[in-house]
Amino acid sequence: MKRTGARLADGREILYYDAQTDPETDGATRAFPDTRALDPSALVTTSEVRCDPLLGDAVVIASHRQGRTHLPPADACPLCPSTPGRTSEVPAPDYEVAVFENRYPSLAGDTGRCEVICFTPDHGTSFAELDEERAALVLAAWTDRTAELSAREGVRQVYCFENRGAETGVTLAHPHGQIYAFSYVTPRTTRMLATVAAHRERTGGNLFEEVLAHERADGSRVVLEGEHWTAFVPYAARWPYEVHLYPRRRVPDLPALGQEARAEFPRLYLELLRRFDRLFERPEPTPYISAWHQAPTGEGRDHDDFALHLELFTVRRAADKLKYLAGTESGMEAFMNDIRPEDAAARLREVASP
Repeated sequence: MKRTGARLADGREILYYDAQTDPETDGATRAFPDTRALDPSALVTTSEVRCDPLLGDAVVIASHRQGRTHLPPADACPLCPSTPGRTSEVPAPDYEVAVFENRYPSLAGDTGRCEVICFTPDHGTSFAELDEERAALVLAAWTDRTAELSAREGVRQVYCFENRGAETGVTLAHPHGQIYAFSYVTPRTTRMLATVAAHRERTGGNLFEEVLAHERADGSRVVLEGEHWTAFVPYAARWPYEVHLYPRRRVPDLPALGQEARAEFPRLYLELLRRFDRLFERPEPTPYISAWHQAPTGEGRDHDDFALHLELFTVRRAADKLKYLAGTESGMEAFMNDIRPEDAAARLREVASP
């Protein structure tokens, strides 16, 4: 992998990741100048982290994001490569994978950092349509950003994720994801760690490992398996179609993954995404959220006991129905699932690639 760094017109960092498959072009620069007249003072944000006094959860207040770009037409997409007469957030005329600081970040300065990762320059495709080499490059970029951001002072957790489809709240249609470096441990991870710690105290074992072992032994909710990864619908799935992908060997984060697991990941992950697109008889791709769960940064039991895993779920429950977070979910965080996890797993096995 080759990484090339540059700066955008307002001082934000942009990084280009290339697979270096062509020796003749290895070393070619991606660092094209950004000719836009952007005001660096616009980077000053009003983000702040407040604590809910009753729940203890951190909440980010980011009122400056109200003016961010919202569903532009394809010919005005800010994530496509720049062309003569039209400059974008990516100054280069082409790229493989690009990562840059978000122009409208929820987290900035003392509250953290937000980055955008573009999986491909092709506006009309999706992650599921990438080849394995490009998916491997995206994994390498996720890993590189996790390692670098985790080492920054004040960062407590790095979160790589993709929202796909307008139904999930996506404001840009170009295939892309985001990388958040939080200045605190997120509420969901905090709850996981508390449960894992209580299990360790009670039994001496690791709860993540035991969950994975149980799912593999039961088999009714396993969607697919490789030599180094297992994908299953969780026993108490919250979403109609929800899959968790775990490496067989427990590691805390992406940088800790072994080479064999890295090599196998693209094939399995692309197969999962393609199965999601075949779940419903609709011409439109299935909306989903794909989220890497990683340990908090630093050393200690919170880091060592955590298990890296990916959670993939769709907000669609049928071809013509969405799963809305209604009163129980939104008001009380009490999820009600319309589909048995075992039936969801059976359907995901049914739509396997030929």
